[in-house]
Amino acid sequence: MTDTFDSTDAVRSGSPLRHLQTVVFDAPFKMRLGGELPGVVCAYETYGSLNGDASNAVLVCHAISGDSHVARHDPDDEPGWWDTLVGPGKAIDTDTHFVICANVLGGCRGSTGPGSIDPKTHKPYGPGFPDVSVEDMVDVQAKLLDHLGVKKLAGVIGGSLGGHQAMVWATRFPDRVAACCALATSTRLTSQALAFDVVARNAIQTDPDFHAGQYYDKPTKPNTGLAIARMLGHITYLSSKGMAERFDIDRHEPRQLDTDFESKFSVGSYLAHQGQRFVGRFDANSYVTLSMAMDLIDLGQTHDQRVERFSPATCRWLVLSFSSDWLFLPSQSREVVAALTARDQAVTYAELRTQSGHDGFLIDSDVQRFGPLVRATIGPDPEVDPSEGAQAQALSLIDRRIVELIKPGESVLDLGCGGGRLLSALRERSAGRLCGVEVKERSIVATAQRGLPVLDYDLNKGLPEFSDDSFDVVVLSATLQAIDHIDTLFDEMLRVGKRCVVSFANFAYRELRDMYAKQGRSPKAKGEYSYDWYDTPNRRFPSIADVQDLLTAKGATIHQGIYLNTHEGKIISDDHDPNLNADTAVLVISREG
Repeated sequence: MTDTFDSTDAVRSGSPLRHLQTVVFDAPFKMRLGGELPGVVCAYETYGSLNGDASNAVLVCHAISGDSHVARHDPDDEPGWWDTLVGPGKAIDTDTHFVICANVLGGCRGSTGPGSIDPKTHKPYGPGFPDVSVEDMVDVQAKLLDHLGVKKLAGVIGGSLGGHQAMVWATRFPDRVAACCALATSTRLTSQALAFDVVARNAIQTDPDFHAGQYYDKPTKPNTGLAIARMLGHITYLSSKGMAERFDIDRHEPRQLDTDFESKFSVGSYLAHQGQRFVGRFDANSYVTLSMAMDLIDLGQTHDQRVERFSPATCRWLVLSFSSDWLFLPSQSREVVAALTARDQAVTYAELRTQSGHDGFLIDSDVQRFGPLVRATIGPDPEVDPSEGAQAQALSLIDRRIVELIKPGESVLDLGCGGGRLLSALRERSAGRLCGVEVKERSIVATAQRGLPVLDYDLNKGLPEFSDDSFDVVVLSATLQAIDHIDTLFDEMLRVGKRCVVSFANFAYRELRDMYAKQGRSPKAKGEYSYDWYDTPNRRFPSIADVQDLLTAKGATIHQGIYLNTHEGKIISDDHDPNLNADTAVLVISREG
């Protein structure tokens, strides 16, 4: 059985955490959902050193099954649950950052939780532990930061329940967060996700050895129920295709385990293995408590509610989803992004195409892919390729013309932004709010590394995340040819932008006409049109006249047309038939005259 899809959390054990630290907060702690704790113990680990002005701290928030041990402290240490992301020279670089990871309130690895002693009864709280909210978890973490002398975080990051904590940090303590990375998460759970948690809790609470939650002094504990809850959880963390790739090839060759669970199939032995390992390091009551906290999170059901909840935030954002995640859907991440863009907040969004499912944020190969986005968001500085020199000098003739059409201070949305070179040049000219839209992962990373916000959106679906007139200028440069429904996209551009700039290659250009008429060959142009006819992503091969006709039919006004012969580096005037003599057009359009 291959371990290709094993998450970094799956190798964890219940061994003592050698670098664990604790702090006791003696003051009574009031819970958001009612109830009160007489005091709170917070268990945590730190990596790296806090700098002189305490400006380099990064808080890492863990998911349900995680704890404070996010990474190894040294080669002899036990594995952490995010070793691929956190460490010297890694995306969250402990050579430059002071990294903090705390076991959440309600957990079972050192922080106050159901297994802690209730001073009133001198017994474990068990099921009497007050209901915990994500806000409570964050409030305890805030006390920890005060204890450590950290007034403001360079970044806060987490996936799943950790992502919920990160978003609550950004909205509950906006003055204390410079950057927020929310991975594989949502503003609230779907009913389907809730249903799985309900079944998991029922498996635990109906275990004959649950003893109404007071099993701590009993010879038997609800290990079967907890293992089944973990097995169920693992099913939701993987994707259908990922499971097929992993288990179908040897489905009748299960791992040989000493287990009471069914292990006839390879997938069965895998789940039994994970369930049994989990029982060795986790507490059943904590699982009930933490899963309930996640189920109760609610940062807005409607778009307007989400906009209101996220409005206090002032930080940079990275929102990340995984294409095969059916527990926290990519559409839920886009809802977060839509709420942020509605408030003009700087956000980068990427949907990683992967078969890893929800566990993608813990799969080594996927972590290596999104690591550069995390580094670019948290900093300290964007990684711009120094070989490019001045951005304006690196631009093509066409893009230089586009830059000249945009006034300093204007906000710009660049559709099909590539690696962000045009946006970077605009930033050098003191442009206003800037945002790119791109679907190529490599280009998204390159744009983010320039310190620019970029959204992973399919332009064929329009621009529903953006409100009317939300940008001064919308740019569509060398992208028109790849759009399925360019007429619909034009409508969306004219709605979102007060003014639009469109550039495209002209397929009525003299040389391209000759290729077809004289050579009997499909025309090919430089750049985005250089593909062979049988292997091209392009859908459209328009002429200047074609595009002008479409814009006229849509009631758009063409304010300016710049027609270029890029081969000769000159402008073709209206008197010299641009539709024949220009290979590229740049049009400035709007819905108003």
